[in-house]
Amino acid sequence: MRLTYKSYIAIMILLLTLTGCHEEMNESAQLRLSICLPDQNQGVSDRWRMPGDPGTSEQFELPKYAYIFVLKNEGGGASSIWRREELQLAPGDWTRTRYYGLNSERGDSIFKCNKDIQILLNGERLTGRVYAICSNMKLTFNTAFNSVSSTAEVLNWKFSSSPDSIQKNLQNIYSTPYNYVRDGRYYCSFDCSAGTVCNLDLLMYHVASKVDLQWYVSPEKRINRADPSEAVRLTYMEVRRLFNGDAYCFKPLRNEVATLPATGYDIPDIVTPSDEGLWWEGRRYFYTIPYTVTGAPGYFPLQLLMGTNGTKESAGYQLTLNQPIDTSEIFVPWLRGRFTITAPLAATSETKIAE
Repeated sequence: MRLTYKSYIAIMILLLTLTGCHEEMNESAQLRLSICLPDQNQGVSDRWRMPGDPGTSEQFELPKYAYIFVLKNEGGGASSIWRREELQLAPGDWTRTRYYGLNSERGDSIFKCNKDIQILLNGERLTGRVYAICSNMKLTFNTAFNSVSSTAEVLNWKFSSSPDSIQKNLQNIYSTPYNYVRDGRYYCSFDCSAGTVCNLDLLMYHVASKVDLQWYVSPEKRINRADPSEAVRLTYMEVRRLFNGDAYCFKPLRNEVATLPATGYDIPDIVTPSDEGLWWEGRRYFYTIPYTVTGAPGYFPLQLLMGTNGTKESAGYQLTLNQPIDTSEIFVPWLRGRFTITAPLAATSETKIAE
């Protein structure tokens, strides 16, 4: 069959089109990741200040270590680990900027990591998800980073909160919560099915709750001239039985223990006899991993050991605060404990429960 000139031109256009599509699909594509943190010290908007996010007067350290899992989707909706990235970050890697993603109506102040995190797709056009955790300190995990081999192991990955150094830096640990869904899908999902560059911002949130304690002694009880023995001053307080084990990286509200521990991580000397300025009213905060006790779902037990008018730990007063927690929520809550003392506490230990 003899080709006409017009037929020849049409075939050449078709061949060039197919060649161009083939070259485009085989061109090395990239998944570019950016780590982002809410800027708590720069007028955080109500949308960024999720429950558990702190106020503007606190000091935080920017992360120095990051651990990233890239999962790709496979047939039947299953997923598998495709890449792992372990990074060391420096203060110079961070820049304060504005973020307009996640349906934001106005730019929110964030810290964004400038470190170039590029993952070559090598001609593949993948869809998948990314999970990440970062910290100002090197973390110890229940499974070595390079040994995590399945999606289930990623979602159940835990870090040790036992070292004293980690307990004092829980406010500087952030991760991507597994159940944060936007527009019907996990918020750190990506789709590289078209184009050669896919950008994804990893917005990180606290894994530890802020506990904000406030106490108050009514003025008429601070000085009782008729009966000085009835005057009240808070002279000792200690926080007891905080979570002290392996905590979920990506399921921050799923930590659970079989029974209320007899011992745990304690924070002593929140108030001491020498703290005259705190005898009658005061406020202290700290960060801790929220947890529930089996059989008492929905409650985070927080125990205070207190003493008035010079009593010590051996003759204190135990107040257990049962703070409701909805484990189906996404972000760790900001726990507030407010209590008023109107009489001297018992000379012998006594346990009260306040919900």
